[in-house]
Amino acid sequence: MRSDSSVWWIAVDDPIEVLAILFAEEGSRDYFGEAVSQAVHMLQTASHARKAGASPELIAAALLHDIGHFLGPVSGDDLMNGTDNQHSEVGAAWLAAWFPAAVTEPVRLHVAAKRYLCAVEPTYLTELSTASLYTLTVQGGPMRPHEVAAWTAHPFARDALALRRWDEAAKDPAKRTEPFDTYRPLLASLIRPQ
Repeated sequence: MRSDSSVWWIAVDDPIEVLAILFAEEGSRDYFGEAVSQAVHMLQTASHARKAGASPELIAAALLHDIGHFLGPVSGDDLMNGTDNQHSEVGAAWLAAWFPAAVTEPVRLHVAAKRYLCAVEPTYLTELSTASLYTLTVQGGPMRPHEVAAWTAHPFARDALALRRWDEAAKDPAKRTEPFDTYRPLLASLIRPQ
């Protein structure tokens, strides 16, 4: 469990500023055995989405897909020690205060998309990093047939699959990454009025 139960972000009115702070502070930490930081990983994922011509909502989802690692009571370190931190659910629920379902649902489904791909594309397992293979076991392993059928019916399943593929490709320490500020206008255009 996290030792710091601080919820400083509740006092910040601007969700984009909250995200910028999370990227700069929490995001600067190691990404659980990968060769990049958590923020660099998320920025690379968004970069892949932009290059693929994804919608603004899906680019935002790619950028924010792992934000739940920074917010929940169970840390990413706990995940790497065998306790599922449910970061996709935590992140999607938190983002839902400001963003539409086209952003939050791919975030919510990106872990399930990994489980799905491992069930239906056996070669996908060979594309996973060592850390991602480990977290797959903590997160439930490849989907079972009844889970696959139910998951494919979700209206955001296709977007989540695209996000998942960009996610796995976004761990390159040599890749130049645009800063978080690059995405401020895009995020601002998607925030729902309160």
